Amino acid sequence: MENKIKILVTGSSGFVGSHLVKELLRKDFSVSEVDISTGINLTTIGSLKDVKKVDIVIHLAAKIFSPEAFINPLDYYFNNINSTLNVLEFCRENGSKLIFASSYVYGIPEYLPVDEEHPVSHFNPYASSKIICENLCKGYYDNFGVRVIILRPSNIFGYGQDKKFLIPSIMSQLKNGVVYLGNSMPKRDFVYIDDLVNAYIKAIEYNVENFNIFNIAMGVSYSVSEIISIIKDLLPFDFRVIYSGEKRKNEILDTVENIQKARKFLKWNPEVNLISGIKKMLVNNNII
Repeated sequence: MENKIKILVTGSSGFVGSHLVKELLRKDFSVSEVDISTGINLTTIGSLKDVKKVDIVIHLAAKIFSPEAFINPLDYYFNNINSTLNVLEFCRENGSKLIFASSYVYGIPEYLPVDEEHPVSHFNPYASSKIICENLCKGYYDNFGVRVIILRPSNIFGYGQDKKFLIPSIMSQLKNGVVYLGNSMPKRDFVYIDDLVNAYIKAIEYNVENFNIFNIAMGVSYSVSEIISIIKDLLPFDFRVIYSGEKRKNEILDTVENIQKARKFLKWNPEVNLISGIKKMLVNNNII
């Protein structure tokens, strides 16, 4: 059909991108993919000059692991900012709507749950790069009328995620009978990959012609030790946990996001709770 909504997904082979592309195709959208693995380096000026015009760009491509951002800040700023600039230019030139993948950018919360009006904080280089990109998006909206929806997901989890992240890290160590972790105390608000993909679908369908920001989360937080307890309850065998007590730089002890705005305007609701999501991952990893 010629009237299919045409969508360009950057970072399409990544964890979120691969899940999202699969669902977009299932829903019969026309999907184009841009990824470093396909030979397109989005940090290069003109990298999208040969890409055909689309209705919507979903910009997922980014460096995303905050501990690594302290080690290679230049890499994070350079990649995340320049790729976003090139995508914004593409949207400006082609009249495309942009759905931008941001992150938790609130730092140590002044109140909980944090809503979209909560002040942002440059608490690590990764978050800083996302805040700068959000400001670029706002500038392109104000100056050129580029329509933008920014999604600020909480901690994403699900099958296929890199094991350097918390829950996949735990699962990758289970076969050894011992799980080594850092600090047991930090609490995080999570969102399951299927729910996040659904949020992107809802953002595609949201036709308000302006600039919008939405938190995407469960709206409840869990500590590392609580996650361990959930996994232990789901398994038919036991395992030991050894905490080093190591604290990350600028560690935040609790994050909970207010998701009422996404509920009201995007008509989005998280459907997979943490226990169900972890169980799905255990099944998909053939652990249970």
